[in-house]
Amino acid sequence: MKNLVVVRGGGDIATGTIYKLVKSGFRVLVLEIDSPSAIRRNVAFSEAVYEGKWRVEDMTCYRAENLKEAYRIMDYGNPALLVDPHGKCIEEIKPMAVIDGILAKRNLGTSREMAPVTIGLGPGFTAGKD
Repeated sequence: MKNLVVVRGGGDIATGTIYKLVKSGFRVLVLEIDSPSAIRRNVAFSEAVYEGKWRVEDMTCYRAENLKEAYRIMDYGNPALLVDPHGKCIEEIKPMAVIDGILAKRNLGTSREMAPVTIGLGPGFTAGKD
């Protein structure tokens, strides 16, 4: 989908990326696990898994229960969060970019084939390699 970016992980580092992407006009879908943890929870959109929504500065991320609800949230200019630990929805929605912000010290399944642009934040990635 044009102008749609998927960010895998909603921790504090990923939240900074999500914030900038939304402010730059991108629609952002955050994919999270069932029970995420973040070092700086107050500034991590992953808290929306527990709270239903989470505000960082002037932006609120809302948890969606399905893709239809996620699209509705993004239509209002907000990032949407969906619990999808394995990124199964990525193939269906065909985003323009996938950003792995999981920061797990190793790649947990992100590959260059997921989108025309793939970016890995943190350790475990080498440019040009899966």
